[in-house]
Amino acid sequence: MDDEKPLPRPAQSVPGEVRFQAFRQAEALVRRRPLAALKALEPVLDAEPDKPSVQLLAGRAYFHSAQLNRAERALSRVIELDPSDHYARFVLGRTLQRLGRLVEALAQLRMASAMNPVPEYQDAIGEVSARLALGNP
Repeated sequence: MDDEKPLPRPAQSVPGEVRFQAFRQAEALVRRRPLAALKALEPVLDAEPDKPSVQLLAGRAYFHSAQLNRAERALSRVIELDPSDHYARFVLGRTLQRLGRLVEALAQLRMASAMNPVPEYQDAIGEVSARLALGNP
C-alpha cells in the first residue's frame, strides 16, 4: 500500500562511523538548514530511533522547520527516554507555545527552568506567563 512506511534498516546496515558523521552533519545544519539536517539525520533515525540525542536533534530540526507536531512527538519521546533532559523540555515548551498551547508550554518551561535555571528558560516563562495574563491562551 502507498501509506505504509518502509521498515527501518537494522542498525548494523549503516556503519557506526557513517552514523556518527551523519549526526554531526545534521547538528551543524539544524539551525540554518533544518530540512537538510533532517535529510542528513535519516540513517541515524532509522538505525537508532530510541536514542535520546537522535530524537532531540530531530525535534530541534522539526521545530526550526515549523513541523511542530513532529517536533512535539520527537521531544516527547526524548522526555520519555530521559525525563531529566531540561533542554528537551525547553524546546518542547517552545514548540507548545508556537502551537498555542500556552498552559502546557508553561508547565514544560517551568520544569526546564527548575532543572537548569538559565536566563533563556526564565525569559521564556515570562513571555508565556505574560501572554496567559493577557488572556491569550
